Amino acid sequence: MNHLKTFILLAALTALFAGVGYLIGGATGMAIALVFAGGMNLFSYWNADKIVLKMYRAQPVDEQHPNAVVRNYVADVRQMARDAGLPQPQVAIIPSDQPNAFATGRNPERAAVCATTGLLDMLTREEVRGVMAHELAHVKNRDTLIMTVTATIAGAIAALANFALFFQGGDDRERPGGLIGTLALMILAPMAAGLVQMAISRGREYEADRVGAEIAGDPQALASALQKIEAYAKRIHNPTAERNPASGQMFIINPLAGRGADNLFSTHPSTTNRVRALVELGAKMGFGTTARTPAAAPTLAVPATPSAPVTGVPATPVEPRGPWG
Repeated sequence: MNHLKTFILLAALTALFAGVGYLIGGATGMAIALVFAGGMNLFSYWNADKIVLKMYRAQPVDEQHPNAVVRNYVADVRQMARDAGLPQPQVAIIPSDQPNAFATGRNPERAAVCATTGLLDMLTREEVRGVMAHELAHVKNRDTLIMTVTATIAGAIAALANFALFFQGGDDRERPGGLIGTLALMILAPMAAGLVQMAISRGREYEADRVGAEIAGDPQALASALQKIEAYAKRIHNPTAERNPASGQMFIINPLAGRGADNLFSTHPSTTNRVRALVELGAKMGFGTTARTPAAAPTLAVPATPSAPVTGVPATPVEPRGPWG
């Protein structure tokens, strides 16, 4: 049912894109929009993982890394991938002070999992294992491709709606909807795309929490990690994600949590609800009835300027260099 729901929502997102094209250019505009959507999906399928990894300046790491924390991180990811019956993914770290993680790749054979330096610095080894098990669950469920496609189409709908007025040409009365329809399109289309994107992402996150908890064998470690990551994300910004908000849905916790306006159509479900579900799963697995680190996480002291990371990777660059490195 979860896969069927995702397919229906993806179809709705594509139909919305076609509808935007129709309102802008009639039947011809709709045909062009459909061709464009197909081209974007094909491009995303082959190149999205490379683009995202370069955007976030991901640095591949292996068991030979000089830092013990990174070596443990790599070893744990590889061990859990084997236990889950997955091909060995590329393992990388991202130079960002905000603790977070994501997975990318068009299929399990070409997957990459990434943790920020902040995640490795601020969480315990068990919590990092829980987070990366969640990301491996996304790989196992083939969510990485789905989320990339939805982000691409949703972003294109927003861009197309913003440029709607420039595609008018001729008399407004000859266009479907006229000027009023165009103005409504510019406002409502991105909102609708965001709602569909949110619905897809929320369902996939709950499922990845469940499967990830089973892969790691410790639901409470993931519950504890979610609480900590959310607390830190509210105080430590992720400049790359802020410049590319459509990529925010890839992370385990919304990297834009510190910016209230960006939460209007959050693609992530409530952390409280996710923790509750994990605690219930942990109780069934014999882990008790409370998360390992309950609501104490939000009181963690976060320095205004984070100290040098133990991972040995430079902190987030002060001056952003643009989305392509």
